[in-house]
Amino acid sequence: MIDPTASHRFFSELVSQPEEELDLAWATLAIAFPSYPGLDAERCIEKIATLAARVERRAGGERNPLRLVAAMNLVLFTEEGFRGNSDDYYDPRNSFLNEVLDRKTGIPITLSVLYMEVARRAGLNLQGVGFPGHFLVKCPAEEAADELVIDPFHRGEVTPAGEFASRVREHSGERLAFHPGLLDAVSKRQILQRMLNNLKAIYLKQADYRSCLAVVERLLILDPDSPSEIRDRGIVYFHLECFSQALADLERYLHAAPGAGDAKTVREQVAGLRRFIEGMH
Repeated sequence: MIDPTASHRFFSELVSQPEEELDLAWATLAIAFPSYPGLDAERCIEKIATLAARVERRAGGERNPLRLVAAMNLVLFTEEGFRGNSDDYYDPRNSFLNEVLDRKTGIPITLSVLYMEVARRAGLNLQGVGFPGHFLVKCPAEEAADELVIDPFHRGEVTPAGEFASRVREHSGERLAFHPGLLDAVSKRQILQRMLNNLKAIYLKQADYRSCLAVVERLLILDPDSPSEIRDRGIVYFHLECFSQALADLERYLHAAPGAGDAKTVREQVAGLRRFIEGMH
């Protein structure tokens, strides 16, 4: 068990590791600690390891990527029944790896993290792909056109990278102009940022500011000088009636981004906050 009071520090320690040493499964689980203070993360890691062992058995000990991907899809989607949650896509539980393991449903990025972490333990190196609006996974190859693009949200559907552009056109028409850079691999820290941004958007929409604060604080661990995250934390503090903290963050935002498009609005908010705080004393 992880002491919930140490969860902020634990996440910081995890993401301070170099890319090749950063444990994505543990870091993803650490995102859940504020919402699940009694979370047994080690049990979740054991579940992932058990799934990986089954994949290895299904693959017959082979290290051929196609064989391993086929074994992954058999174990995760046919035998275990993991699936994309299309019915309640914006349920925050879809963004927590522990819930995905327990409920066997999630959104593209959490299912992709699970897929990558099971694959890694089974001996297959996969990379996350931050495709717009729909996170994917790819199996790298010497030639980019030979890479396999995998969609864990749709039961591990596999598309050769060389055919992906036509597949995108079929689904989106002219709404998305495809270029090969859309299939570039993203770092583990970028994956964590995307997961946290998803959660932030959900909590802001639900006006769950206390949960949102924990998310923004983790985003600031990943990028301590991000003006937009400093601003957003200030806004969250304001809604939580932590007015001094809100004022400090909004002033810091204006100092960091004086020419931002919303600077005029934020200046007005800062002036109003100053008057309010002065009137309290």
